[in-house]
Amino acid sequence: MYFFDKRLQYPVRVETPDPLFARQLQQAIGGVEGELRVCLQYFFQAWGARGPTSKYRDMLLNTATEEIGHIEMLATAVAMNLENAPLSLQESTAEANPVVNAVMGGERPRHMVEGMLHKHLLSTGLAAFPGNADGVPFDCSNIYASGNLAADMYSNVTAEATGRTLAVRLYNAAHDPGMKDMLAFLIARDTMHQQQWLAVVEELGGPEALPIPNSFDQSLEKQEFSYVFAGTERNGEPPPAGRFTSGPSLDGKGQFSAKQAQPLGEEPMLGPAREGSGAQREQMGPGKGA
Repeated sequence: MYFFDKRLQYPVRVETPDPLFARQLQQAIGGVEGELRVCLQYFFQAWGARGPTSKYRDMLLNTATEEIGHIEMLATAVAMNLENAPLSLQESTAEANPVVNAVMGGERPRHMVEGMLHKHLLSTGLAAFPGNADGVPFDCSNIYASGNLAADMYSNVTAEATGRTLAVRLYNAAHDPGMKDMLAFLIARDTMHQQQWLAVVEELGGPEALPIPNSFDQSLEKQEFSYVFAGTERNGEPPPAGRFTSGPSLDGKGQFSAKQAQPLGEEPMLGPAREGSGAQREQMGPGKGA
């Protein structure tokens, strides 16, 4: 069960509305790096969490619920940045907003800018929508909830790292002081979330708990390949030298090495095509496909 508070988690202020920046903020809502992704990812990880303690489930639920608040903040920011957007498709976008006019003479084609403004007008009435900066609806294809707590924590670190990268880029692109202030808050929360997921990895044993899942008996895997970096270049270059090619493995269970990969299997030869499969007669063998 969930409850809500009418007040935002952090203030959202816009002194100079900017429809172009509203479009950019859409990426932070419905892009692959956005808040919809992490919100749903943490919820589904929590709803499927198993274990003798509920603390990780509770932690995920707390953070997932916080992410709803971040979506609310960004959606509010989008709407506030659309305050001066044109109210009819016949109205000239360039004339309606000097910021957009400047963009028209720059890198972005006119139809790209106007297209997003039209979507904000026709589909949402000058409000945010669950999609990215190109108007593509969010489709949940980048949500990872594996049922393995350690695997999920690593995927969460990646999600927060890419989300923080996007927030930093938006901060650098922002001109409005209110937008910079809001993004500075979101960047700080991304910092904490990266740390908390890594803290769980540490509690679960850190690198020594690798590989994931650590419940699989490693004697059943082909261990001669477990810690070997495979070089696949064919220009005479040796495999790159690094922490991943020599020395003890991070889990302490082996030694890294490197070797040029060689084909160990045979060239695959498939059987003839079957009748009725829609293949050419020549693919079916002698006397077939008449």
